Amino acid sequence: MRTAHRVETVRAAEAELMARLPEGALMQRAAAGLAAACCALLPRVYGARVVLLVGSGDNGGDALYAGARLARRGAGVTAVLLGARAHEGGLAALRAAGGRVVGAHDDPYDVLAVADLVLDGITGIGGRGGLRPDAVPVARAARGSDAVVVAVDLPSGVDADTGEVPGEALRADATVTFGTYKPGLLVDPAREYAGAVRLVDIGLSLPSVPDLEALQHADLALLLPVPGAESDKYRRGVVGVVAGSARYPGAAVLAVEGALRGGAGAVRYVGPAGDAVIAARPETLVHAGPPAKAGRVQAWVVGPGLGDGPGVAEALASDVPVLIDADGLRDLSPAAVRARTAATLLTPHAGEAAALLGVSREEVEAGRLAAVRALAERFGATVLLKGSTTLVCGPGGTGPVRVNPTGTSWLATAGSGDVLSGLAGSLLATGLPPLDAASAAAYLHGLAARRAARGAPVAAGDVAAELPGAWRDVVGG
Repeated sequence: MRTAHRVETVRAAEAELMARLPEGALMQRAAAGLAAACCALLPRVYGARVVLLVGSGDNGGDALYAGARLARRGAGVTAVLLGARAHEGGLAALRAAGGRVVGAHDDPYDVLAVADLVLDGITGIGGRGGLRPDAVPVARAARGSDAVVVAVDLPSGVDADTGEVPGEALRADATVTFGTYKPGLLVDPAREYAGAVRLVDIGLSLPSVPDLEALQHADLALLLPVPGAESDKYRRGVVGVVAGSARYPGAAVLAVEGALRGGAGAVRYVGPAGDAVIAARPETLVHAGPPAKAGRVQAWVVGPGLGDGPGVAEALASDVPVLIDADGLRDLSPAAVRARTAATLLTPHAGEAAALLGVSREEVEAGRLAAVRALAERFGATVLLKGSTTLVCGPGGTGPVRVNPTGTSWLATAGSGDVLSGLAGSLLATGLPPLDAASAAAYLHGLAARRAARGAPVAAGDVAAELPGAWRDVVGG
């Protein structure tokens, strides 16, 4: 599992470690890892042209010491000083190794134009508000060159804690981060600025409970349900799907497709699209409704393609977990959700989240972490916020937020959310807690989309068809 920690936590861990180490040792550890990563990105180090963009903070010091190491290996290293001051020890080390220094009032553009690699040490994890105006032209020149841009700990101009990009920022090809991932490296829009991220261990002792976490195959394999020798379809769990309408029968079919591949033993469909569901998936148990008369289930999925049809209130009144998506989220009452004794999982996209919070879609997309936490707190429910970075937050908005690491931009296609809802609801029915069910569903859904796409457009049905293969990839079957 990858974990990320806020700046305040990182700073405290650094201070604790520095108190036990010789002065400067921690920066040297970071610089050594940074220099090694740069060497791996260069075709050859000897003769390579490296430019350091150096701000006033410790990131500038890391860049200078790393530059000194590269210079000692034969690279031509030039430091461009962009801050009011630069790290004195780092500057001395660079000069001693044969590096050059370009002052703030000198012209840095000639060296940037021919650089093979640019180290971005302008601002660090404590930076706020985007790049300063005087750094913007230099950052643009770096990005406009043919050089590989490597961010030191975090791309300059992005917010480490929130993933927001409040102004101009320098987009990196790769980021070398120290000690732990920072939330902004995992969450859009900042994630898009980070490029490939490499974590360098510098010996920090961090809290066991992170601010963010991203599951990996091994974590997911421990969560996914496996039938026992005495399992039958009812012991494996039954998921009820209330979806579709005369106008949107396909939403019902796609939600059922996802549910059939999520581990539950049976799927009960309730609604007006029964003929379409049976035609596509004859193994489905179909009932005209209402949900209370359809038979016992272990979880409900309500909302995809539902239009103005009934079902949300009845599902909320049940004593089993309920997943609410799409049309089911319209005019959803926080009080009704909070009054439930069983768990509730909400799965909005950014537009639906904005409507639930009473803000603009742009505000949600710019501050996804804040939005998912606010929704989880307002509704007292687990929330899966869909989008370029899918986030899952537990009830109340506290505890680690899970960041889904899988997916592809081709997943932005009609009906894919219906498949995800059915899949997550099925995992709920098997007995997984909402946080795990939502996280596992998002992971498998994104993995299936990658398998289906392979660089080409996909339809929602293609994603559903690849779910068994994604499941096998995770468990090694």
